[in-house]
Amino acid sequence: MESIWLEYAWALLILIGLEGLLSADNALVLAVIAKHLPVDQKKRAINYGILMAFAFRFVALFVISFIANVWQIQAIGAAYLLYLGLKHIIQARFGKDNKNIHKDDAKESAGKGFWPTVGKIALADLAFAIDSILAAVALALGLPDSPLGDFGGMDGGQFIVVLIGGIAGLVLIKFAATWFVQLLEKRPALETTAYGIVAWVGVKLAVITLAHEDVGVIDHDFPHSTTWTLIFYGVLVGIALIGWFAPGNRINLKTTK
Repeated sequence: MESIWLEYAWALLILIGLEGLLSADNALVLAVIAKHLPVDQKKRAINYGILMAFAFRFVALFVISFIANVWQIQAIGAAYLLYLGLKHIIQARFGKDNKNIHKDDAKESAGKGFWPTVGKIALADLAFAIDSILAAVALALGLPDSPLGDFGGMDGGQFIVVLIGGIAGLVLIKFAATWFVQLLEKRPALETTAYGIVAWVGVKLAVITLAHEDVGVIDHDFPHSTTWTLIFYGVLVGIALIGWFAPGNRINLKTTK
């Protein structure tokens, strides 16, 4: 039983770390969206937007708990995570810069009032939430069943991991994003590393999908086996170490004009 909780704790630490790295870029986007507002309104707009996003995330978590074990949803989630991670890696490798995206957000937000800006912040964070919730679900579904019963269509322990990950994302965007931004300034390769982890989590969700009892391409117990657990976390740690010790300069991140 203790080994189960250790695996849960390890998965939760990975998820919080991933949320932190992704929240740095998310926080930058939110700051750009509110950039046109007067100084005294910027902080309030971001705070209100995050509060609205918290409500959206809770609803999304509640809904996904009932559909997380539907293999078609798992397949779509795996494809999306792989697309999201590989898209960012390819952009970083071949020279497309995300700064253009931030500039577009600023142009769209310019001239809008306080509450429209709050709504845009909330919707932007909801878009970020889809990524983080899918990653959290992919990690959680690979965990062994807990003795906490079920919540919706998910094991109770797995749902708690997803819930804490979602809350951590909001907390990190509000309080810890500045530290992660500074970390990314010192070690910019970690941003690409974070998306590499997202893609690898997509692989994990794909394995879970292929092992679903209604699909049966691989053995149903394989996603929970010691072999796959060692492979998954071994590769994940390898990706993290590569990102941590990678050269400090961002790879070919040139602004396209």
